[in-house]
Amino acid sequence: MQLNNSSAHQAPAPDQLDVAVVQFAPSTDPEANLVALGEYVRAAAAHGARVVVAPEYSMFAVHKLDERVVAVAEPLNGPFVTGLGRLAQESGVFLVAGMVERIAEGGARIRNTLVVLGPDGALVTCYRKVHLYDAFGYLESDVVEPGELEQLAMFTVAEVTFGLQTCFDLRFPEAARRIAAAGAQVLLLPAQWIPGPDKVEQWTTLVCARAIENTMYVAAADQAAPLGAGASMIVDPIGTVLAGLGDQPGVLTARIDLARLNTVRTTNPSLALRRFAITEREPE
Repeated sequence: MQLNNSSAHQAPAPDQLDVAVVQFAPSTDPEANLVALGEYVRAAAAHGARVVVAPEYSMFAVHKLDERVVAVAEPLNGPFVTGLGRLAQESGVFLVAGMVERIAEGGARIRNTLVVLGPDGALVTCYRKVHLYDAFGYLESDVVEPGELEQLAMFTVAEVTFGLQTCFDLRFPEAARRIAAAGAQVLLLPAQWIPGPDKVEQWTTLVCARAIENTMYVAAADQAAPLGAGASMIVDPIGTVLAGLGDQPGVLTARIDLARLNTVRTTNPSLALRRFAITEREPE
């Protein structure tokens, strides 16, 4: 298991918190994916992480969404999320992962959902992907129903506030700005960033841009090859990559430092200086 740990060896200060990103290659077997994910989560916890972020579609991953993903979908109290809760509790972490959520029994569509499980094993919050991947020859909307526009999934650990996005959301800067404006200091971004020409370069540029323009940390967890492009990373508020991976499985850890965040936001008060509001737009 590749482990990239950028955190200092000393224990974090009260205004610091260690986060981890898991990059692995989920299969079409939810039980096997839970087992595989468990190894990475335990390794991250052993290195001091209090928040662990796994990829989009950690529950079930295919190259092209079809009836298989509808058939495997579960409710939020189903076996996969329950298993994530046990894993979070056993490891003593807040665990973020992507699952396939059933909308209705016998329905033809699902939701692409992120869940957050706390150290007590309980569901803390969830986020249903808003911007569906109808691009690059794919139509996620064929089988996925978008989340409600008004949802804003956030949670706080110690004094650090985290906001959630998924994969294709990254290409919409106003979505990340909305999260930062609501008070998030860290953006958590699970993804299945489909490989292709220039895709890693686009991913890297966009992750760093969201960090810089919002003066926030970004922890981006992509799937490993072959279904993901990899390049998971943790980026600080000035766009410096604190830890990163290639396209193979591994774990990244880095330290969120609120004192550094405050210094960056004092030096570059771009959030305070903005002149435009964000308005919601219904899809056509």
